[in-house]
Amino acid sequence: MSEEIKIAGMGIAPEVLAAIVSRAVEEIEGVAAVGVKDIATNLVSMFSARGPIAGPSVEAAVVDDTLAITVHVTVFFGYPFKKLAESIREAVSRAIDAQVGVEVCSVDVCIDGLVFPKE
Repeated sequence: MSEEIKIAGMGIAPEVLAAIVSRAVEEIEGVAAVGVKDIATNLVSMFSARGPIAGPSVEAAVVDDTLAITVHVTVFFGYPFKKLAESIREAVSRAIDAQVGVEVCSVDVCIDGLVFPKE
């Protein structure tokens, strides 16, 4: 388990925050997945030491008693990135506030993958 994030008198595992954020973000229309969902890349990573090393899908840091969140997503083609990012920021802030009770100072959205519709 990774080192806990200590905030507001609590220690929270990064995986717990990632679960909260992932659940909130995956419900947004236009989001295919939290993290990179390139099947070929994931298979190479699983079966080879040479494959690209995927970083965490959700990162959190404490900034002046608030949380700064970075979330990596794969999105569907046809959804405007700026609008998706705004929806993600709102969903993450609401989910963290509701579950953890801590203010979110920023949510950085990294669009790491794009899914095209099958034709």
